[in-house]
Parts: sequence; structure tokens; C-alpha cells
Amino acid sequence: MEAMEAILSRRSIRRYSGESVSEELIKELLQAAMSAPSASNEQPWQFVIIDDRRILDEIPRFHPYAHMLKEASWAIAVCGDLNLEMMSGYWIQDCSAATQNILLAAHARGLGAVWLGVYPNGERVKTVQKLLGLPENVMPLCFISIGYPAEKKPPSNRYNESRVHHNHW
Repeated sequence: MEAMEAILSRRSIRRYSGESVSEELIKELLQAAMSAPSASNEQPWQFVIIDDRRILDEIPRFHPYAHMLKEASWAIAVCGDLNLEMMSGYWIQDCSAATQNILLAAHARGLGAVWLGVYPNGERVKTVQKLLGLPENVMPLCFISIGYPAEKKPPSNRYNESRVHHNHW
């Protein structure tokens, strides 16, 4: 799939077929994530891949938008490692770029995925840190649910000329 096609046709997929996603495909998604740009090339990310059904089923108990994880083969927790951060606060942007790369790579490989925000919700952050045994310096940004899609969504043209400004507001 060509890059612009992937960008313009990617949609959040919340229904999965149950077909298992291979570890090789998950590794490809993580390679895409780690190819994202980051401030001063510090790459402050850490990733927790989750395929334990008990953990996947636990997340919707505290995350109100994560019910699709009950059908997902995998989830990836995208986290920022504050010990790797030289430019304070940029881990959020860096990990967001990595997250977008995962979403686009998943779509290009025929997978469905959706971004499930954790940070900056303090209660979710603490719950995820405890659930995944994260060190204190590792902040969970989001989960990404991953599976083969059991729904098909058409592309959505979201271009809005009124949001484009030239040289000044």
C-alpha cells in the first residue's frame, strides 16, 4: 500500500475476527514505531506487547473505551521512559509519532488497530503502571489494540479548508 493511500484510508478498527496475528507482524509494527522522529533523536520510547488474555480482558475494566481488547489478538502499550528523555516533555510527541507509525503500518499490513489514550489521565496512568509492572520512570501514553478486522470502514475525507491559515491567522 502506498503511503498516501495508507494515511488517507486508515480508520480506527474496533471489531476483530479472532484470527491470530503473528509475532513477526508485531515486530514489523514495532520496527515502524522505532523509525518515528523524536526530539534530538533521543527515542524515549518503551513498548509492552500484550497477548495475555487476562491482561487484555482487565484493561476494559478501568478504561471505558477499551472494550475491543476483548476481541483483539494483541495490544501494545506505548510508553515514554523519562530516564531517556533529554528534552523535558517531548516524550509525549515522540511516543505519539511512534503510535501513529504503528497505526499506519498495521493498516498497510491488513490489520485493524485503534489508539486508546492513557496519558494524561492520572488514574489510568497509575493503574496501567501497576497492571504492567512499569518502573516509576516509565509513563504509559496509550494502548493500541491490534487484530484482523471484522469490520470495514470506508475512507473519511477529513480535509477542512477552514482550518488552514497562510502566514498568519
